[in-house]
Amino acid sequence: MGSSGLSAESLSKKLAENAQLDDPNCRLGGYQDVNDSILFFNTDDTTGEVHWNRQAPFPSVVRIWNRQPVAVPTEGTHFGFVTHGPTELSCLAGRFTLDSGMYFRVPGECQLTGGTGILSTRCDDTGLFCLGGPIEYTGRLRYIDGCSDTLLISPVVCGDPCLNLLHIPAHTRQTAHVHPTLRAGVIVTGTGQCCTPNGSTELYPGLAFVIPPDREHSFHTSDDSLLVVAWHPDSDTGPTHDDHPMVNRTIVDGVPASQISEIRT
Repeated sequence: MGSSGLSAESLSKKLAENAQLDDPNCRLGGYQDVNDSILFFNTDDTTGEVHWNRQAPFPSVVRIWNRQPVAVPTEGTHFGFVTHGPTELSCLAGRFTLDSGMYFRVPGECQLTGGTGILSTRCDDTGLFCLGGPIEYTGRLRYIDGCSDTLLISPVVCGDPCLNLLHIPAHTRQTAHVHPTLRAGVIVTGTGQCCTPNGSTELYPGLAFVIPPDREHSFHTSDDSLLVVAWHPDSDTGPTHDDHPMVNRTIVDGVPASQISEIRT
């Protein structure tokens, strides 16, 4: 599947255009507990922790940073997306300036200064540091109902958290569905609706959300497409000790090392 990239400058311009929406119904301060406990937060007027679950199997915290410096504790691995840059990220790996549409994974303590974005933490995870972006405007993988997605930050090992990009074309009515674990994310560009059995919520750029496990929902669009970044606290795909490129592509007498128990670590 082909893709078209957005430069940081182009994405920032589109975000600026979207920020000019003046519909009073599209600027909901704080959060709404709407439709089976799905939470929505306007990142323009929210900061700090908006969701936390310290219990197994996936203890997690979701935060929003909004211009003011935010110091994040050493606990866990943090997955962030910048909705409005620049944001300065300081951590053990160094100091980095991130533009709109960039994302990161940071294990341990870090600080975010300037800009706006969403930060999701898996409290018992030790991930690998990485930076990425800018995002593209469509996904690389086929999803459902004409939608596409990209795995922006892959699990280090199967079961680890991941960060995803979801593209929902115009005039889409997603099939109603649930997820087995929490989903936390933000609307990057476009408008639409999040529909549940109990009603609907308008979606607009900068609106963050937290969807609890097993809550039925679907995203609908009209003339505009939606671009969404979503964090998963877990995964059911990715490398394992018995299935990864290094061991699969090491060949001994025509046989992959993954199939030779005598030499396996």
